[in-house]
Amino acid sequence: MADGLRWLGHSTVLVELDGARVLTDPLLRKRVVHLLRAAPLELEGLDELDAVLVSHVHYDHLDLPSLRLLPRDVTVVLPRGAGRLVRKQGFSSVEEVAVGDVFRIGQVTVRATYADHAASRVLGANVDALGFVIEGTRRVYFAGDTDIFPGMTELVPLDVALMPIWGWGPSLGPGHLDPKEAARALTLLEPDVAIPIHWGTYYPLTSMRPTLPSFLRTPVPTFLREAARVAPGVEVRVLDVGGSSTLGRD
Repeated sequence: MADGLRWLGHSTVLVELDGARVLTDPLLRKRVVHLLRAAPLELEGLDELDAVLVSHVHYDHLDLPSLRLLPRDVTVVLPRGAGRLVRKQGFSSVEEVAVGDVFRIGQVTVRATYADHAASRVLGANVDALGFVIEGTRRVYFAGDTDIFPGMTELVPLDVALMPIWGWGPSLGPGHLDPKEAARALTLLEPDVAIPIHWGTYYPLTSMRPTLPSFLRTPVPTFLREAARVAPGVEVRVLDVGGSSTLGRD
């Protein structure tokens, strides 16, 4: 199994490292409540996972119908206090973690990290949001949803940072990185490679029009421009949905 990653859209990334196969925040449906998927959906290769990492309980990150598309024996790791939502779906291995917790997935170590993002769920859990660092022969940071925070400097060194740069609508609420703030975060994280995620995948029904809304494509040029200006030593790789990358510099 070759090390690498594949972006499946939004915050869903399949990371393969040292024999472990880890999926982040699976959102695998063509429609999620009021959101429509603009990008193609590819589910191949998700039947042999070692773990699923869920950053927080917002519906576009902890999507229970998407989880039900995955094998019930996969280990699901999510913030402390949210486990019951997943156990009720029939998953037999559920790990609840808090900031600083470290656990093993095969030959890799995963550390739960701080995220500056308020997360709640209607008639459900109100628990902390997390990011994760997946570490083996390479170090990969999955930010989940977060604003910039000083503790990002403590995550160095990183081979790859999976950076959220937008959302699913024409505007962002608090606790998210826009393209400029995501670029500024690179000055703290100092990864070898940054891959923008959480953009260009879903849009609300209210944005339906003859052509796809501009917010699906405009965040990337801004992120590229700002990253080149403030973090010129970071290689930014823009993937199409379904696109793959190596882990670190080629």
